[in-house]
Amino acid sequence: MSSKFLVIKNIKIHIQKNVRSRNMSISVKPFSGVRITIPMSYSFYHGEKLAREKIGWIETHLSRIKSLQNEYLPGIDNGAIVIRNHIIQFIPAAIRKITYRMRKRLMVVKYPAELEIQSEEVQKSAAKAIEKVYREEAAEYLSKRLNDLSDKYNLPFNELYIKNIKSRWGSCSGKNNINLSIHLMRLPDHLIDYVILHELAHTKVKDHSKNFWRFLGTLSGEAKALDKELKKFRIN
Repeated sequence: MSSKFLVIKNIKIHIQKNVRSRNMSISVKPFSGVRITIPMSYSFYHGEKLAREKIGWIETHLSRIKSLQNEYLPGIDNGAIVIRNHIIQFIPAAIRKITYRMRKRLMVVKYPAELEIQSEEVQKSAAKAIEKVYREEAAEYLSKRLNDLSDKYNLPFNELYIKNIKSRWGSCSGKNNINLSIHLMRLPDHLIDYVILHELAHTKVKDHSKNFWRFLGTLSGEAKALDKELKKFRIN
């Protein structure tokens, strides 16, 4: 046995041995829960001891992670999630594994009928389905919007890359390649435009100097106010 589960204060903790681990570590991740990794030479007692010593830390981080999960996942209403131009429909079925199928603007997610829609397995599938839909919408919307704004302000760029970036909304390389996060699709349209214009402005001014903000202001209007509004949204 290379892993076991422990429950402390109604928190399920997965203790797992790993051949590459030299020290013990704790991770608390969205939709995955709490995991303690220990070296193969350690007994599970060491993992359990660490869990009990750090239960306060675990509770604090688990609460924060669950808050982020709720922010990331829109509420499932009557088995459906509406995201911009798509609907994600959840359907219980006589199947063993969760399946996904995209039909134009409808993403159908079928899950085993014995599972509750709020179960961890279905919640994970919801996160995966949302990511798939964000990719679909980002490829369609962001590409067009970037080209429209690039043409409007005569700010050419090299290549566009749309990725599942969770550390920033966008970036512009020294070669004027623009990276945009699929999570931009969670923002209102005017903030999506602001992020795109921010990166297009970097094709002319590479830093965040006064000259940059002055130039960005000529493109987006109240750049500082928009930047402050953007900071109210979390990307991860």
